[in-house]
Amino acid sequence: MTVTVLVQASFNIARYGPVHAAKVALQSIWLHPEQRMLELPLYASAISVLVLIVSGLNNARKIRQNANKSPSYFSADPPSKSLGHHLNKDKIVAFKIARVLAFVALTGLSIYTAQINGDVWLRSGIVQTYTYLSILSFISITDTSPLFFTAGSHITLISLLVWCIFAYRDLWPLGTYTLQPVDAAEGWFIWTKIGILTVAAIFVPLVMPRRYVPPDPQNPEEVNPEQTASILSAALYSWLSPYIWLGNRVEHLALEQLPPLADYDRSENLVKRGMKHIDPFMTSKKGSLFFGLIRVFWEDISVISAMLLIQVLSTMALPIGIYHLLNYLSGDRTDIVRPWVWILWMAVGPIMGSIAVQWYRFVTSRMGVHIQALVTQVIFNHALRIRVKSDSSDKNANSKSRRPGSNGNLAGKLNNLVTTDLLSLVEGRELLQLVLYLPLQLALCAWFLYSILGWSAFMGMSVIFVTLPLPTWMARHIQSAQKEKMRKTDSRVQLVTEIMNVIRMIKLFAWERKMHDRLAEKREEELQYLKKTKFLQLAYKNINFAIPLVTMIVTFATYTLVSKQQLTASRVFSSMSVFEVLQEKLQMTFGLVPTMIRAKVSLDRINEFLVHTELLDQYTEEAKKASDNSEPTTITLNSAGIDPSVIGISQADFTWNSEASISPTLDQSGSNQRNLALRITDNVQFKRGCINLIVGPTGCGKTSLLMALLGEMHYIGTGPGSYVQLPREGGLAYAAQESWVLNATIRDNILFGAPLDEARYNQVLDQCGLRRDLSLFKAGDSTEVGEKGITLSGGQKARITLARAVYSTAEILLLDDVLAALDVHTSKWIVEKCFKGDLLKGRTILLATHNVLLVRPIAEFVVSLGADGRIVTQGSPSDGDEISVETQEEQNAMETATTKESSDPIEPINAVEVPKLETPRTSNTSSIGKLIVAEEISRGRVGWSPMKLYLTSMGGDSPFLFWLTFLGGVSLQQFVQSIQAWYLGYWAEQYERHDPSKVQPLMYLTGYSLLLTSGVAVSVAAYVVFVYGCLRVSRTIHDNLIQSVLGTTMRWLDTTPTSRIIARCTQDISAVDGPITALFTRLIELTISMFIKFTAVVIISPMFLIPGVVISILGAWVGRIYLKPQLSARRETSNARAPVLSHFSAAFSGLASIRAYGAQGAFKLESYARVDRYTRAARTSLNINRWMSLRVEILAGLFAAGLAAYLVYSGGTSSADTGFSLTMAVGFNGLILWWVRMWNEFEASANSLERVEQYLTIEQEPKTTNNGVPPAHWPSSGDLVVENLSARYFADGPNVLHNISFKVSSGERIGIVGRTGSGKSSLTLALLRCIFTEGRVIYDGIPLDSINLDALRSNITIIPQAPELLAGTLRENLDPFAQHTDAALNDALRASGLFSTQSTGQIGQITLDTHISSGGSNVSTGQRQIIALARAIVRQSKLLILDEATSAIDYETDSVIQASLRQQIGKDVTVLTVAHRLQSVMDADAIMVLDAGSIVEYGRPAELLNQKVGIFRALVDESRDRAKLYALLGVDRKLPM
Repeated sequence: MTVTVLVQASFNIARYGPVHAAKVALQSIWLHPEQRMLELPLYASAISVLVLIVSGLNNARKIRQNANKSPSYFSADPPSKSLGHHLNKDKIVAFKIARVLAFVALTGLSIYTAQINGDVWLRSGIVQTYTYLSILSFISITDTSPLFFTAGSHITLISLLVWCIFAYRDLWPLGTYTLQPVDAAEGWFIWTKIGILTVAAIFVPLVMPRRYVPPDPQNPEEVNPEQTASILSAALYSWLSPYIWLGNRVEHLALEQLPPLADYDRSENLVKRGMKHIDPFMTSKKGSLFFGLIRVFWEDISVISAMLLIQVLSTMALPIGIYHLLNYLSGDRTDIVRPWVWILWMAVGPIMGSIAVQWYRFVTSRMGVHIQALVTQVIFNHALRIRVKSDSSDKNANSKSRRPGSNGNLAGKLNNLVTTDLLSLVEGRELLQLVLYLPLQLALCAWFLYSILGWSAFMGMSVIFVTLPLPTWMARHIQSAQKEKMRKTDSRVQLVTEIMNVIRMIKLFAWERKMHDRLAEKREEELQYLKKTKFLQLAYKNINFAIPLVTMIVTFATYTLVSKQQLTASRVFSSMSVFEVLQEKLQMTFGLVPTMIRAKVSLDRINEFLVHTELLDQYTEEAKKASDNSEPTTITLNSAGIDPSVIGISQADFTWNSEASISPTLDQSGSNQRNLALRITDNVQFKRGCINLIVGPTGCGKTSLLMALLGEMHYIGTGPGSYVQLPREGGLAYAAQESWVLNATIRDNILFGAPLDEARYNQVLDQCGLRRDLSLFKAGDSTEVGEKGITLSGGQKARITLARAVYSTAEILLLDDVLAALDVHTSKWIVEKCFKGDLLKGRTILLATHNVLLVRPIAEFVVSLGADGRIVTQGSPSDGDEISVETQEEQNAMETATTKESSDPIEPINAVEVPKLETPRTSNTSSIGKLIVAEEISRGRVGWSPMKLYLTSMGGDSPFLFWLTFLGGVSLQQFVQSIQAWYLGYWAEQYERHDPSKVQPLMYLTGYSLLLTSGVAVSVAAYVVFVYGCLRVSRTIHDNLIQSVLGTTMRWLDTTPTSRIIARCTQDISAVDGPITALFTRLIELTISMFIKFTAVVIISPMFLIPGVVISILGAWVGRIYLKPQLSARRETSNARAPVLSHFSAAFSGLASIRAYGAQGAFKLESYARVDRYTRAARTSLNINRWMSLRVEILAGLFAAGLAAYLVYSGGTSSADTGFSLTMAVGFNGLILWWVRMWNEFEASANSLERVEQYLTIEQEPKTTNNGVPPAHWPSSGDLVVENLSARYFADGPNVLHNISFKVSSGERIGIVGRTGSGKSSLTLALLRCIFTEGRVIYDGIPLDSINLDALRSNITIIPQAPELLAGTLRENLDPFAQHTDAALNDALRASGLFSTQSTGQIGQITLDTHISSGGSNVSTGQRQIIALARAIVRQSKLLILDEATSAIDYETDSVIQASLRQQIGKDVTVLTVAHRLQSVMDADAIMVLDAGSIVEYGRPAELLNQKVGIFRALVDESRDRAKLYALLGVDRKLPM
């Protein structure tokens, strides 16, 4: 028979294919089940043989094709064998041997029992199946080729099929009253065979570790145990247990102690897998980001769809079990299935459902983390392509209503995209709950209800479809409110971002309170929409709560009133169980609608950024097609026929926006947009292999010319020969005018990813004059520079930026006014040692500068720009043409003196002998130089302090009344909800106790409806009170956080990256607004509901008091074991997010430099590394949730099954009470899991509260007191007396100022000079009490340490070295709080010299309505300094401090400004001017010379010049315009030869 069957099966497979052959076999079995069922494994074996043969032939073909290639996956000795096969090799081999022995034993036993029973012919198919499995299992031990690796799945599937056949034949009958095992005649042999088969078919596949194949065998990474875990271990998350126990043994589970990243979690692999589908620059399919993500994660979507299907089926386990058990208790003996089967069903069904649910969550959470990582990389990559100043012309801006922070702040938007929006998008992964799970659940519930209640079920279900438009209508309103709320959140986040970016300026100007009020106003607008959203969600929640209950009422009413049927306990409680399932799922699913709405809004915002943000010209569609999606090696536009080595521009206009017009445009609001920045009407070609100068007055477009060459501006061709070209083949380096440094060490900033060449590195340090600066730092070049280089002076940042360009091997260097922030001595050193040095010899340098006289002798080509952004002249410096007005004036000054430039002595700038840096610093040195402190991570459980902060803030001024109202309302609502279940059981019981005709259904329906109505009313009242509490806590915590950050010290700001502060103000505040509040509400509900349900169970079944307590203790113990590692993982996740944001911020602020150096790849790799750290922590945190949830659900399932067994077999309980008890017990079981989960989720989410609270206790500046308020008339003069002033930057640090004493009379102008690092800026900070000081400073008769800081700083105005501007109009920058008239503002602009830099009608003229981008990115650095000066003039302080306020301004404009200041500023205003440019202070009343933090010279300029030996005289003599300086003072002195 066996041979016949095998031949027939093979014939059918060969002729009709495996599908048709299987169909024929199943038809045969259906007609003769008992005789033919044992043939099915033989058909499966035949199909397996055929599949393996086909696979073997296919592999052989591929081996032949790859014979001359490197080893492949299909080779006889695959590359993965070296690693993948040897991971868990011994365990895998042991399990395979056990499986072989099991199949051999089964073969022998089957032959023996077949001979004894005389049915060899019938059993021969099973014998041969076992023989085939034995052979296949044996070969799989010795052969590790992919073919037999695949064969392992054949063994598992065939053996599982055999097991299912024998389970149906011999195990299922044991659970029935009518059936007997088919193979019972075999006696104990059949049970032995089933046991062995269970080991081979179920146990071994479940517990055998999986083989791991690394994606790159040549560079294997540490393997995540998730990838090698057995099926059972993966299903139960047992592979995570060692980390759980470790987390409970150590104080804190550090990131390095968490499971390593799996291959599929790494950003690099995710990018390879998904970028081609979602990156708009790489994908060929234009469409939404949504469909791109579906294409990337379609496999995960398929898995979670299958898990949802299993979950839907498992939800019916309890209703079916309750129905049959209550039927049995009511005396119905028609069921053939024994009660213990239904009890087991009630345990196994939910447990299997729990495994499916947890696997669904495992896959969705993994997919969510992958989406976060992938979309973060997409946004980062796209940000590297956008135009730096594309937000500078917001055409829809209304300048009249604009305020700082209200514009399209691109940096703030990016922060919001990768925080709030990305989190909302990830939450949208639950979409299948709506489109798949809910319809299937509704259909299955309708089927079950119909099976027990007939057509009445359809009447009830129709209620759902009739009322469905109501939640849909509500959802639309929620979506609208959510969109508005997100807009308000954007506005707040943008303002927060801008405030944090200019917080030092805010503190220097004493604007903390005003900025706090402005931010509070933004927050209040956001909270109004948050309130609207919460009330809509409350209504939405109650509607979804009531719909299933109304459905149940309609169903029971139809069943009893219309159909005249009697309710029984089995029908009531089983249907009630279904309605509860329906209610829970509808609430959960419809509760997802607001989440889906937020996800849709965020998806649209991210998609809009990716699709509609303006990119550089080289990334346009035309350029992309031309470059074949590769990075260009030469920035070239329309350059047909041009020599590829040419650097130049011809006949072109350049704007900062592709939609900008050629002439100035006035939008409807009248705001003047600065669109056109540069116009080249002729041909400009720079000279290769030498220094090229770009000169011109302030704001003429020198920086724009460099930006145009770099491709940063939009190119508009204006003639047939138009082009712009900058070769990149030999490398390109760029030093920006506003020095850009990374938050890293000095060495890392100079190397910028290049390998260390010690000789070259030391040479760069010497030539850039950094040797002496490094000697001032304890850690030398291992000193961290801090965020935005906060630990460095302006000159030091400029020289480090220059050193980076010089150290690079780039052939072309673009240097933008790198000498502006340097003193005369240092500038001369840079020119003589660096520009003339061998490191720059033969390299092409384009240098934009105002220091023309200093650099002109070494330049071979000069381009001069006019004030309107056009080329005035170009040529060699020796040409007779006028180079520029600026150059001519300085030339005239030079002609008045006899000079001998070639013989000017240059003193070594390295006055202190510093050893060469031969080797990298040790780790100990690095720790000394570390500025940015590691982010604090709380350890252990969340403390009471953040909880107290939350709870007290929520209670407000009347905490007792608030909590009494809320908790009382929730308790009453939960009690009424439990009474409803008892009431239905009581109604059903009346049909058993009384004549059914005497029972009045209408009365009971009315009573039930009243209970429902009262429950909803109480719930609404309680939650209305709670919503106002939520708004109160959101307002209070945000307000306290902002006050704390604005009131902190400068030093704390120096050591804390802005990204950490922004993370607190964005993602942590968002957690307070949303998840924490939702989790807390749910936790309160669950706690009260659990207590009521447990009490009900104990009242009916007192025996279960102890088991209930035990199960609760076990659940709490599991939660406790889970919580400690979970808190560690959550904290690491939160802390790992900030570095991602800081990397975003740093890269965005230096986009032009990154693109110029071609460092996009390096920054992407760094982004990968930071995202991987976040992914590692986030995945672990989510997986720990799965570990805990599954164990608590198993405990709950066993408790429900145990209670059912007790109630069924103990007797003495009515079916109604049993149904009520089971309903309460099942609810209690489910609540145990949810309570533990919600408590742990709440405590873990409270990490955000911890993080916020950490910033509420940071060091603070002295607060305002009544005693510190100065008299109203103060200050009436500018008298300043300084006595023995010493200062340091931190409490235990060294002094940077030493016993400084001087006196300045009101109206005097004091110049403060000195070499870099002498303490000039430190003195200005000390006067404003920004650093730790000792000694006395008396201003207008009052010691400054006796008055409030806000009074002090609001009456002293400082213009810092790096001016900071707010986003908004120029008017808003000069007068942010609308305190002055336009006439006063224009007077200040005139006094600051702005009008002298532009002519009437000039293209791009700056007016009060001109829009200023965030940070002032759409104006030049010199114009920023002019605007900052005008802002200082507007304040009309009696003491004005200028800290390098005109360093980026040309000499002519500087002269105009200085003259204007002398005329416009009041005679009683004291001016302290810190300057490297001596011309700015030569007319001062006195000069203060600082060196090493001490005053070394102090007196009138002429007196100091007449000294034979002096630092001031040395500084003047070293200046190339010293003749002019002497002339300014009227000193007739023969210049030294």
